[in-house]
Amino acid sequence: MGEPEKTDPGKTDEAKASKERKAFLLRLPPELHEELRRWASQDLRSLNGQIEFPLRQSVARRKGRDKD
Repeated sequence: MGEPEKTDPGKTDEAKASKERKAFLLRLPPELHEELRRWASQDLRSLNGQIEFPLRQSVARRKGRDKD
């Protein structure tokens, strides 16, 4: 039998939900993958973090535009 899941009593359900990550497969051309990897290295980020960064900026801009 598995061990019961440990929970942090200081975290709310909302805080726990915001920490969850969703994984999905992203297919990229090799040249784009290499360019993103180099860019991530220069910015001292993981490749995943480097891809997430402009996506978050784009979503924030779109949210701001949709409010008008």
